[in-house]
Amino acid sequence: MRPQVQTHLQTTIRRPITLTGIGLHRGRTARMTLLPAAAETGIWFKRVDVVGADPLIPAAYDHVTDTQLCTLLSNRDGVTISTVEHIMAALAGLGLSNVMIEVDGPEVPIMDGSSKVFVDAIIDAGMTVQTAPRRIIRILDRVEVQVGGASAALSPASAFEVAFEIDFPDAAIGYQARSMKVANGAFVEHLANCRTFGRAYEVDAMRARGLALGGSLDNAIVVDGARVLNVDGFRHPDECVRHKMLDAVGDLALAGAPILGRYDGVRSGHGVTNQLLRTLFDRPDAWRMEECGPMDVYGLPGLVPQRDELRRIA
Repeated sequence: MRPQVQTHLQTTIRRPITLTGIGLHRGRTARMTLLPAAAETGIWFKRVDVVGADPLIPAAYDHVTDTQLCTLLSNRDGVTISTVEHIMAALAGLGLSNVMIEVDGPEVPIMDGSSKVFVDAIIDAGMTVQTAPRRIIRILDRVEVQVGGASAALSPASAFEVAFEIDFPDAAIGYQARSMKVANGAFVEHLANCRTFGRAYEVDAMRARGLALGGSLDNAIVVDGARVLNVDGFRHPDECVRHKMLDAVGDLALAGAPILGRYDGVRSGHGVTNQLLRTLFDRPDAWRMEECGPMDVYGLPGLVPQRDELRRIA
């Protein structure tokens, strides 16, 4: 397939995409279908199993109602959809503007624990450029939040940049830091295949609380001190910090438009990033919504690599 031309216009998928997998926390089979959507629709989730209540849930930061181990969205009727961060990261990383996501249960399937399955399926289906202009959120002033030992900030930049630091006592992870411009095909090449991770004792504790019931070494990296329990080990030496960057891309996508600015996260997670977005939008002097200019597109995700290039990604 030819690479998508970088565009200042909105985009959607060319045809429906259906994927089936296990929900990470509930352990139930979930069927998800991505559908093309008209310009100005945005990203929405639809619970097709819901009867007698509004099944539509907007992919919006102010509809996040739980961030324990994943990002969960709710609508006014209390209908929820959880573990949305990896599919949101895939859509943002490919520069998609308008998609309806139908799910037959309360959780998005985890697939392999990364965004790679979603990204590959979308690239295979293809994308359509629409006529409406793409809008961006330009960061005008630094905004920061701190929660305990974690922090996250957004600051002005000429491109969408993500920097992250983590520090774990487990020797298999340790201290990791990475910074990159997530523009053009960078998300697909450097972040999309990086899996969620956990520590062995945490996994046992979560299962005792009725969480991570669908988790396995097929959809997560598990470490125990200096050991990686997955037979094939890491896909990248710093896969853990890359996955945290992937999560940040997905959670920031709930802003409702691509962000032109730099995100810095230090030991932050879904809750801190959501709090950062709420703080940002409470500061109208710190951001501006505007139409994407002809040069702005080169600082944003959206350029799809050729299929041959994807073979380089483990």
